Amino acid sequence: MQNRMKDVTLVLEDGTRFEGQSFGYDAPVSGEVVFNTAMMGYPESLTDPSYAGQMMVLTYPLVGNYGVPRFSIEENGLPTFMESDKIYASAIIVSDYSEEYSHWNACESLGDWLKREKVPGVTGIDTRQLTKVLREHGVMMGRLEFEGSVCNDDITAYETINWVDRVSCKDMIKYNEGAGKKVVLVDCGVKANIIRCLIKRGVEVIRVPWNYDYTDLDFDGLFLANGPGDPDMCEDAVSIIRKQMSQSRKPICGICMGNQLLAKAGGATIYKLKYGHRSHNQPVREVGTNRCYVTSQNHGYAVDASTLGREWRELFVNMNDGSNEGIRHQTNPWFSSQFHPEACSGPVDTEFMFDRFIEAL
Repeated sequence: MQNRMKDVTLVLEDGTRFEGQSFGYDAPVSGEVVFNTAMMGYPESLTDPSYAGQMMVLTYPLVGNYGVPRFSIEENGLPTFMESDKIYASAIIVSDYSEEYSHWNACESLGDWLKREKVPGVTGIDTRQLTKVLREHGVMMGRLEFEGSVCNDDITAYETINWVDRVSCKDMIKYNEGAGKKVVLVDCGVKANIIRCLIKRGVEVIRVPWNYDYTDLDFDGLFLANGPGDPDMCEDAVSIIRKQMSQSRKPICGICMGNQLLAKAGGATIYKLKYGHRSHNQPVREVGTNRCYVTSQNHGYAVDASTLGREWRELFVNMNDGSNEGIRHQTNPWFSSQFHPEACSGPVDTEFMFDRFIEAL
């Protein structure tokens, strides 16, 4: 006989309340409430460090029907199916959770995984209405209150915390040592598939903390990874990027947070989007062409392209809202994308960005 699910209430900072039931770990939490419109990919999204400090609302109604793959580590030290070493999202909120699952690669249910990692999961909430509230008001802080227990923690505004510092590695890690050209990867909360994509292209990856001064290292190219939170909290990283650009023309490529940090190093300012881009279907156009790509995205901040230095140009733009999706330097091999070319999960239409970077080394 199955245990009865506990009642749980999502309380938004404006007082709006949504009633549901718990299918994960029963513990009150708080976080920034954001929505993701992807139809699949919850194992990858939950383990994406960019979701640190956020409660993830999935708009697709049925979640959990394909279970969760086993957590295994490859010889290179990377997880086989996940994007990091654990779940980073504060909670997951869905409309209809499927306890029964069926998939050739599944070893446990989503609910069992959440309980094991002590992460709340909420079902039975009208996620369409919740998403409408977030689209109208913008993302906001919220908390989960369980029957019999209340979240007594003060809700700290999301943008006041340096989330990158919380999720970045603390020491240098090397992958594919001795393979060929060396790439320094600045870990702001890197997804495993970014490292996989680089290794697959035959380079040695030197992963360093977000505020590590790599300018005196022996390397051939610099890669700026994705990560959570406000890039304005990462001035140390920006200063080091500027230092690197002032003394070398070595290729630089950035993804997501990496795009924003490179843009800040190029003189641009960053602003917060009303409700962000978190989906698998964001259309972007490569500037100067008619080529459009369907992209996977997960970010709440964007580059104000009008503030870029005179030597910089936009590389991609979002076809929905016109926001910046990437930048390039006019003379040096420095470029970036706001979207995720490695996807995982999502479309891999833009994986050529890695090829462009490797060709530039």
